[in-house]
Amino acid sequence: MTETTDVAIIGAGPSGAIAAALLRQQGLKVVVLEQATFPRFSIGESLLPQCMEFIHEAGMGEAVDQAGFQYKNGAAFVRSGNYTAFDFRDKFSSGPGTTFQVQRARFDHVLANEAAASGADVRYGHRLEAFHYEDGQPVLSYRDDRNEPHQLRAGFVLDASGFGRVLPRLLDLELPSDFPVRRAVFTHIADNISDPKHDRDKILIVIHPDLDDVWYWLIPFSDGRCSVGVVARQDYYTDEGAEDQLLSVLQSALAESPDLSALLNNAVFDTQVRQIGGYACKVKSLWGPGFALLGNAGEFLDPVFSSGVTIAMKSASLATPLVARQLRGEHIDWEQEYAEPLRLGVETFRTYVSGWYDGSFQKVIFAANHQPQVRAMIASILAGYAWDTANPFVRDSRRRLATLAELCR
Repeated sequence: MTETTDVAIIGAGPSGAIAAALLRQQGLKVVVLEQATFPRFSIGESLLPQCMEFIHEAGMGEAVDQAGFQYKNGAAFVRSGNYTAFDFRDKFSSGPGTTFQVQRARFDHVLANEAAASGADVRYGHRLEAFHYEDGQPVLSYRDDRNEPHQLRAGFVLDASGFGRVLPRLLDLELPSDFPVRRAVFTHIADNISDPKHDRDKILIVIHPDLDDVWYWLIPFSDGRCSVGVVARQDYYTDEGAEDQLLSVLQSALAESPDLSALLNNAVFDTQVRQIGGYACKVKSLWGPGFALLGNAGEFLDPVFSSGVTIAMKSASLATPLVARQLRGEHIDWEQEYAEPLRLGVETFRTYVSGWYDGSFQKVIFAANHQPQVRAMIASILAGYAWDTANPFVRDSRRRLATLAELCR
């Protein structure tokens, strides 16, 4: 027997949970199939203020505010002792200027619980195996948490599977990324930071003293712990990626940064070290008959500016009203109404990620002669407002960044 629903969502992470709650506001029946059992570990712990608009839009603001996550008001950058910081409250774009730094296991569970409280049927331990059409409608074949097979017919399917990229793999939609293959090695630690000048209200990005394309993140949490990681091309690492070598790989990388070594001299490495490589990805299309791809299932750039969760939530906010309209019988131009608007922000982030690695954006970040208005416009980009075309650094990102980098040289 085949079960039916208005909308099936693959994945209960941020984009899936936000989408489920927004669709429930439209009165639609929603089933969320999540392969993992929550809470579960995930990377991407430093939210951007733009995320808060989508969280409140989905009716989840109060739950997130009361969860006790670490307050965040900006981003700090260090290179060989040279420190600079952007306060997101001093930005060009309208909207929230603060957000949170979160342990994703708990944060994602809060969102998924809120989606379930809105009436979405969230099912954990359910693994999708196949996707096909019957009478023009998508049908999902999956196994439940007891490994029993099932089928689910949906009026529409949203793939929010993140790095699992379920539909791109099943439907041969994947394309290679334009970015070089990079690898991140990371963990959570008891940081024991005693430096009174360290600002726990900001993510800290540290650049390797000798290699401009190698960088580290330090994301403080509210419980005295933090997330720490290093990102570099594969040829930077001396190991073969073996799991039992990752602790020494990470500690050796951190030791190469005097800025981080001094800050973390009392840190306790008490949690499994993890890695992810080749994470940058693209797809042939963000949509197809009866389905659309959300967030990382469609495209992921790089972790440097914490854009992943913002793009994921933005995609849910863009897609869900279109799904509701289509299920009411309206014709939707998914390329014009979904893919193109979403790509606007993705391409903005792409400009600044590319500029980070070619050095031009690093020159801008560390420049001492910013005009206040220009600094506010850059702060808006770093705060996630990559769709605000009133900002010339969004509207004409490549030319503006190139010009600004030349001025800051």
